[in-house]
Amino acid sequence: MKKLLLLLVVLGAGALGYWYFYSTALADRGPLYREYAYITNGGSNTVSVIDLRTFSPAMTISVGLNPTGVTANTLKNEIYVANTASHNVSVIDTVRNQVVATIGVHGRPYFIDVSTDGKRGYVANSASNNISVIDLDKRAVIATVRVGASPGKAAITPDDATIVVSNRGDNTVSLVATEGSAVRATISVCTAPEDIAITPDSSEAFVSCSGSNQVAAVDLKQARLLALLDVGKTPAHLALKPDGGELIVSNFDGESVSFIETNSNEVAGTHLVGSKPAHGLVSPDSARLYVSNFGSNSVAIYDIDFGRVIATVSVGSQPDGLALTPDANHLLVLDSGSGDVTVIEKRVPKKFEKGEYFLLTMIPVGLNPNGIAVKSFRLPPPTK
Repeated sequence: MKKLLLLLVVLGAGALGYWYFYSTALADRGPLYREYAYITNGGSNTVSVIDLRTFSPAMTISVGLNPTGVTANTLKNEIYVANTASHNVSVIDTVRNQVVATIGVHGRPYFIDVSTDGKRGYVANSASNNISVIDLDKRAVIATVRVGASPGKAAITPDDATIVVSNRGDNTVSLVATEGSAVRATISVCTAPEDIAITPDSSEAFVSCSGSNQVAAVDLKQARLLALLDVGKTPAHLALKPDGGELIVSNFDGESVSFIETNSNEVAGTHLVGSKPAHGLVSPDSARLYVSNFGSNSVAIYDIDFGRVIATVSVGSQPDGLALTPDANHLLVLDSGSGDVTVIEKRVPKKFEKGEYFLLTMIPVGLNPNGIAVKSFRLPPPTK
């Protein structure tokens, strides 16, 4: 009782709702259920673990130098962290929340992607012009494939057949066949290709080009460029609707998002959302688009059906990465400047409240948080 009273004093009126969520979540999910967010802190060489059942810090894990990209394995209780300055990947066991392996790769990896079968990891090494293929069961690099200059990202197609690599240094995209780990095509696209989005049927990839304010549409079956689409200034991030029918581009210096129809490869429209939009995220029902506005310390909530911003929520300094909890009722916002995570709750408003989005809490993490992955699972039952 004393602890509850102290919590109410410290957090104020918002604590009551926080405590209610805490108690009901535990009752609904059971004692073996776990739900965590893993945040890479590039400035402090750590990963912060947030317990999403209680929205409280759970643990801080030391990893390699300048951790950036982080990815969850959907079939194993593991998290993978790309450590840019130490040129390796940390493997975190989510049951124990401990680093259980460190895998050396090549120069300056920024991201890691995992195959849908959970068996392979793919890392683009930006300083060595190659990608590393990792056997996640053996926790070892099994192949190194030469690609274009300064590869920024390597993304695996949903059918696990092709690795799409954006080569920032020579304005190309490499298509690497997973069978045999060999480059099957190198395609010239637009200036400074970076982010990658792949349609659910693995037929097409879209690549943002920040240097030419374009998005390249690439046919993955025939290995050819389909179109160069003009969008806003400095397209930084791509968000695909769950059904793959529409792609949303965050134009960092254009104060806008552009919508691309993936079936026709046409820009359907561009809409203002805020100052320096850095990252977009579409809700599972495709009704909402969440956009972090890096320049105005806010998140814009955009109604996709009505085509307009319906709410703006103030968050911490320089918001960037976004993630949703598994139930999609809470948005996690990485505040890269203030070193915290803002939690925005979606709920039915109470009496005298307006809107449906509310700031629930802000959770301190480390310096320069820059990547986030969410993992939910059940602990194995205790052995007798």
